[in-house]
Amino acid sequence: MKQVNAGSLRAIGYDPSQRVLRVEMTNGSLMEYSGVSDDTWRRFAGSGSQWSFFRDNIEENYTERRVR
Repeated sequence: MKQVNAGSLRAIGYDPSQRVLRVEMTNGSLMEYSGVSDDTWRRFAGSGSQWSFFRDNIEENYTERRVR
């Protein structure tokens, strides 16, 4: 997981073998999004506005699972 300071995001991480994106929120919740492509991960991780990218391109477009 990579620490970030972007809106409600605290940390982000990606498992390319499973195509799973992990997002830790500032409230302590940890979410997983399945089916995320390498390209989407690279664009998200390199975005100048990760919070906006997350809301616009990930949150509503991928299956979410709450881990904690």
